[in-house]
Amino acid sequence: METAPYRELAAPGPVASHVACLWARGAGTVVVVPDGCADLVWTGSRVIVAGPSLRAFRSAEPPAGTGAAGVRLRVGATAAVFGVPAHELLDESPDIADVWPEARHLAERCAEAGSAGGTLRALVDTMAPRVGAAAAVDPVVGGAIRAFAATRPRVERRDLGLSPRHLRRRFEAEVGYPPKTLVRVLRLQRFLAAAGAGRTLADVAHDVGYTDHAHLTRDCRLLTGATPSELLALGVPGAGDPHLRAGPPLG
Repeated sequence: METAPYRELAAPGPVASHVACLWARGAGTVVVVPDGCADLVWTGSRVIVAGPSLRAFRSAEPPAGTGAAGVRLRVGATAAVFGVPAHELLDESPDIADVWPEARHLAERCAEAGSAGGTLRALVDTMAPRVGAAAAVDPVVGGAIRAFAATRPRVERRDLGLSPRHLRRRFEAEVGYPPKTLVRVLRLQRFLAAAGAGRTLADVAHDVGYTDHAHLTRDCRLLTGATPSELLALGVPGAGDPHLRAGPPLG
């Protein structure tokens, strides 16, 4: 199937502290690869909470004549906004009513919106009170996330003041998976954002933090089941949190 057009929009002020971006896409399906984020998603027929993922998958196709839209949280904001540990949402996509019972009518609002803009307003309006009441991202985890977004991060656990066990536990609660996995995921997203424009895979791999082309291929297979060339041929865009990847957000 063709990869559907995809675009990102900046998070509006009331939710920007915990929201990475808004996004919308047209009909068809897209290949979704791990990005460390959770999303509130209108699929075209229902509203789901798409938790952080550890595997690539092809999204469900929206009903004919519709598209999908979503609000993507910043890496590390999942627990603060959705009110459950991030690891409980890992590779899960529960209905919004199962996470926020008070938002059980949100799908009706999205269905009546009539446009991607209207749908995004409905999603943001529902999320805004939650964001306003949400605690800040764990400062230790947040600092580590920003450090891990560097091209070649060198963060020692002793610099964070936590034992490996405690850091892993806090990461799994706030992000959904361990620190080393997040490093791998963010590096893959940097690759997807930087690839193209006639550059060789080896050059891009080096620039975004892989030791060599073989390292890139191993990570791609581990996280997506595909080679770098296969991912690029599918048109998989750099997604996730625009604040943590190379290049400006789309749209």
